[in-house]
Amino acid sequence: MRYVLTLLICTFACGASAQHHLKPHVKAELEYYLQRHNVQDEGFDMVARYAEEGDSAITAYRPQGRIAPFGMFFRWKDFSREGTCLVRDRQGRYVLGTFHADTLVSGIRIDSMGTYVGQFNRQMEASGHGSYMQADQSFYEGHWERDQRNGFGFCIYQDNLKAGEWLNDRFRGERMNYHSDRIYGIDISRYQHERGRRRYAVDWRHMRITSLGRRISQERVSGTVDYPVSFVYVKATEGISITNNYFATDYENCRRKGVPVGAYHFFSTKQTPQEQASHFLSNARFKRGDLPPMLDIEPSDSQIEKMGGPEVLFRNIRTWLQAVERRTGARPLLYVNQRFVNVWLDYAPDLKRDYQFWIARYGEFKPDIHLAFWQLSADGRVSGFTPDVDIDAFNGYQGHWEEFLREHCIK
Repeated sequence: MRYVLTLLICTFACGASAQHHLKPHVKAELEYYLQRHNVQDEGFDMVARYAEEGDSAITAYRPQGRIAPFGMFFRWKDFSREGTCLVRDRQGRYVLGTFHADTLVSGIRIDSMGTYVGQFNRQMEASGHGSYMQADQSFYEGHWERDQRNGFGFCIYQDNLKAGEWLNDRFRGERMNYHSDRIYGIDISRYQHERGRRRYAVDWRHMRITSLGRRISQERVSGTVDYPVSFVYVKATEGISITNNYFATDYENCRRKGVPVGAYHFFSTKQTPQEQASHFLSNARFKRGDLPPMLDIEPSDSQIEKMGGPEVLFRNIRTWLQAVERRTGARPLLYVNQRFVNVWLDYAPDLKRDYQFWIARYGEFKPDIHLAFWQLSADGRVSGFTPDVDIDAFNGYQGHWEEFLREHCIK
């Protein structure tokens, strides 16, 4: 008992008084997060506090006063636990906590995997706000329910930061709040002009986003959705022979309206990257101030296997990227979906490190890697367009957007 008591007390004392040091990669992840978010984003204050002070839960939930060893070697049945007590829960874990009316309110608990500091429920389970430091130095702070991470929280692993919503101890992603301060845009192709035999004109004078899509919860939207379109990407080509007949008109209308515009190419696994790059460069347009070109990569697993595997795929992608960058002077973006990131992107760490990404992931949760844009829905509504439109959000606010335009657009 003396050893356990000493360990618990030392944990509190050291955690409360030690200077807050961050490893370089953790510091970089936190700085990136804080640069791309502000106080309107859920949990921003919690992450900012950790970056500045470290684990604040240690100070907030430190028991005070004389320690009574209830539940260790004896139990006073005629008295309820009150104040600071050292106990063991049903699983045999040691808890040094603050009790009120025989109920554990908050404290510290040590198990074989690490140390939890925070609030508890009547069953001595982590519930409410708390932090957990594992033996491998991974760290989580946020909301808990019955010993599981639930609600908003952030977790620092060895090489990344996950900040957002958790459900039953699993990370779902960042749940966005939508408001007029964000930077929204659209990406379009011939489908905004024709569906089957129907043809649709576009009224570029009245182009504004009026709906973010059916999967976006209205609870996350501040006010009415009536956002300007701050950028447009237009499909130019696909493979080595397909062109978008509406590209030139859409491109010129965006330029005329003063909206930053860029061209993208849909990548084929069946044709050579040199021919595809040539087809794109011959049919798209690139002027000073245009957004960087974008490569749309959506192969199925079977297509990747048929072309020779991920090594061949990424070799071809690099060839296309280098050819387009040499001609335009701008480094292209890579458009992929979340599954492509999870399954295939680790085969190309150089691309992950050196290129900006645009990720398609529909619904509530923003992707949890560094990215330039997020395609959050495929069924948004934009005044001036008749069919549904893909809605995109830039990863950052106005200052970041201006910086992106200065650094990445065609010179």
